[in-house]
Amino acid sequence: MKQLHKSPTHAPSPAHAPASKISKPARPGPRTWVGYLLREQRLLFVLLGALIATSFFLLRPYLFSLSASNAADRSPIFSFVAHSSDPRGVPAGFRPPPRRVVVTGGAGFVGSHLVDRLLEQGDSVIVVDNFFTGRKENVAHHLRNPRFELLRHDVVEPILLEVDRIYHLACPASPVHYKYNPIKTIKTNVMGTLNMLGLAKRIGARFLLTSTSEVYGDPLEHPQKETYWGHVNPIGVRSCYDEGKRTAETLTMDYHRGGGVAVRIARIFNTYGPRMCLDDGRVVSNFVAQALRKHPMTVYGDGKQTRSFQYVSDLVAGLMALMESDHIGPFNLGNPGEFTMLELAEVVKETIDPMSTIEFKPNTADDPHMRKPDITKAKQMLGWEPKVSLKEGLPLMVTDFRKRILDE
Repeated sequence: MKQLHKSPTHAPSPAHAPASKISKPARPGPRTWVGYLLREQRLLFVLLGALIATSFFLLRPYLFSLSASNAADRSPIFSFVAHSSDPRGVPAGFRPPPRRVVVTGGAGFVGSHLVDRLLEQGDSVIVVDNFFTGRKENVAHHLRNPRFELLRHDVVEPILLEVDRIYHLACPASPVHYKYNPIKTIKTNVMGTLNMLGLAKRIGARFLLTSTSEVYGDPLEHPQKETYWGHVNPIGVRSCYDEGKRTAETLTMDYHRGGGVAVRIARIFNTYGPRMCLDDGRVVSNFVAQALRKHPMTVYGDGKQTRSFQYVSDLVAGLMALMESDHIGPFNLGNPGEFTMLELAEVVKETIDPMSTIEFKPNTADDPHMRKPDITKAKQMLGWEPKVSLKEGLPLMVTDFRKRILDE
């Protein structure tokens, strides 16, 4: 009877049966890939592409040199580009890629002309200037250029930039301006140069210092060679500039020897041209402004002290040649043509107003009696020498000064 109450034994229903394993498609084996490549001649196209790529890379140097030589026959401009040796390793016949360049003091007289040339050759330029002597008007014509930037900044404070070249021009260069605040002048020469050298070391940029002929002081050697150590008063009213630049040269060479920084040093002699400050106390700008305003031209001392005057475009060409050379320097960059102050006054009279008069005043302290560069080293190593004579360049400066004085 107990068996009547037992549940009957049932076979498991198909719904509760364990699921059977689903078979996966087999991976394509070697024969499958071979078949894929052989179908529709795919292998042939792969081999043909590899052959074309290999041929291009093997024949590339020959093709570039051939195209450059053909283009050089048609265009003298291209001929210069094609055959020039570029340190960046650009193939012949191709323009080098633009560099990123910072110009401290780039809104000043010399700096603005340098910026013009750098932008003209295709570089990207950042101007850093505190506008103590620089003027925004000097670079205003570049403000819409996408390769140009203008930063109001004092190099006494550090700055972080990513550039390939550093032209360090920041410092007032005329006696009127650098004597106005001598402590600020020497801080600019020392701390400003330290900051820009530190930047050059950090980012691996090439650095060019614009030093001055004032490092020779009142020279006992004439003309002055780069090997001459100078005759400078270390406690005089001009020493903030003279000794400041000498210290800047020392720092530059120490960063080169101790930090491996690629440096260049240019010693600039008297330079003139458009965009000079009208009343900066330098002799050429003084004479031109005074003659245009119908004032007597001021000659300090007996007027027999000598200077050498180079036009600004010659200086810019020398700076750029030095920067891209393999030489450190220092290099004298100036015009060896020597004039007394009285001779210069006569040239200005001939150019502006033969009726101009001369007024003599006592000479200033520590004023050098002679100044003439020996540029043999620049000629031999840089292939540079000035081309614009005083009688050619002075009228160009007079045109600029006359317009600005009339605007006053």
